[in-house]
Amino acid sequence: MQLAILGLGRMGFNMLSRLIQGGHELVAFNRSPAPLERAAAEGADPAPTLREVAAKLSSPRICWTMLPAGDVTEQFITALTEFLEPGDIIIDGGNSYYKDTVRRGDRLVQQGFKFVDVGTSGGIWGLTEGYSLMIGGETDTVEYLRPIFETLAPAPDKGWGHVGPHGAGHFTKMVHNGIEYGMMQAFAEGFALMGSKTDFHLDLRQIAEIWRHGSVVRSWLLDLTARALAENSSLEGIAPYVPDSGEGRWTVLESVEQGVPLPVIALSLAMRFRSQDDSPFADKLLAVMREQFGGHAVKREE
Repeated sequence: MQLAILGLGRMGFNMLSRLIQGGHELVAFNRSPAPLERAAAEGADPAPTLREVAAKLSSPRICWTMLPAGDVTEQFITALTEFLEPGDIIIDGGNSYYKDTVRRGDRLVQQGFKFVDVGTSGGIWGLTEGYSLMIGGETDTVEYLRPIFETLAPAPDKGWGHVGPHGAGHFTKMVHNGIEYGMMQAFAEGFALMGSKTDFHLDLRQIAEIWRHGSVVRSWLLDLTARALAENSSLEGIAPYVPDSGEGRWTVLESVEQGVPLPVIALSLAMRFRSQDDSPFADKLLAVMREQFGGHAVKREE
């Protein structure tokens, strides 16, 4: 099947490579030339402009965007439609906010295009392990694209599925990432607690390896944790700073709107915020409150 991958970040490029390996015919687009040169070396047909992307694709054109959420995706898809025709298919495989996806999908359908949102998980390992694909859109369009999804997934019958209408794919991926936040936080806290029990001299790398086999907490995330500890057991040189991609925030906001309690996910998001604060004002205020009511000593910054 012929399609274009638009946006050759690391995941977009790996998806392109997996599709080429699966026998698909790929057109590649990226604003900067270096990724296009790499894509051409992989076997893709590079297109430096959206006009050329459209010219290289047969009808119905299939354009899979892999771009950051927000205005970047919004503006890009708007620009892309100028070179497409009714019946062409646009796939958003990035981490767009599902409400934007619903609105965008409705608009594109009204313009005569077909639209599919694909929540994509797999990170840097997707090229070899396959991608988990959560797909939103109309059933006939998703079925038409089946050969692409079967190639990208870990197996033709595993790791992908049509989960609902426009927006459902990105909504499901949003919740997936919220759960990921909570799982990561739980592992981090547990290993921190074991590491602080210095009289036992616990080998965290060894424990991670033990848990990988037979334990009820065994998982791909634990596999990666064990790998990281094997490379750097003390995490020397790693700053205690954890960014948040935005999907954790959206998940918590959704829980407020629906009135569904998500205490673990909400707290894991708060802990990421905490890691991003070099000088937390709240902790300073706690210190001076104790000084005010009890005369407790305050540790001064050097």
